[in-house]
Formats: sequence, C-alpha cells, structure tokens
Amino acid sequence: MSPENSKKFIILSGQHIANINKVLENIKSNVLGDYIRADNRSLAIVTNKVTSESNLTTIEKNTNVVESGEVVTPRLPQFKSYLKILGISYLIEKTNIPITTDIIEKVIQSTHPIHTYF
Repeated sequence: MSPENSKKFIILSGQHIANINKVLENIKSNVLGDYIRADNRSLAIVTNKVTSESNLTTIEKNTNVVESGEVVTPRLPQFKSYLKILGISYLIEKTNIPITTDIIEKVIQSTHPIHTYF
C-alpha cells in the first residue's frame, strides 16, 4: 500500500471499524474490531479476541474496508506467540486455593489488554 493511500485509509479508520463491528454483530460474533493500524505495506485490524477464518471471510464479503485494489488477499496472522511465566506460586497467598489460568488471564488482561491482528 502506498504511503498516500495508507494516510487516506487511516483518516476513515473509525468509520471502517464501525462497519466491521456492525457486520460482526450481525453474525452474532463475540469478536469486535478495536482499531486499524497501517504502515507502508499492510493494514492490521486489531480485535478484542482471537478471530477465526470465518470472521475474516465475513468482514471481507460484507465490508468495503479497502477501496483500492492494492490489497490482494486478507489473511490471519501466520504465526502464534506463547508466553511462559515462571516463578508464580501455585496457591493464592495465605490460602490453599490454587491459582487457575482464569485468574492469571484476568490479571494480565486487566493490566495489558490482549489483541489479535489480522
């Protein structure tokens, strides 16, 4: 994507996100677009949850996110990242209650929201 087209696209990114969210809401998806990020080569739609190929297909078919013919095919990321946390106690402090992944995810989400790029 050329720098000029990238700038034009970002100016209307709020409108594009609103259209994307309307389409996702219509299919009763729990995924929502947060914002769009652009650079000289690509666009990334940042979402609140991990998306699926069907969500991407729905967005592609029902929205006119990119008006120029510069984007050949939208796609999901081709990589996955993992985080291994060491040194965390297995029990909640001063109790015998085990720490679950739900508890850890809530703490991480409350301090650093997790986004998906596609």
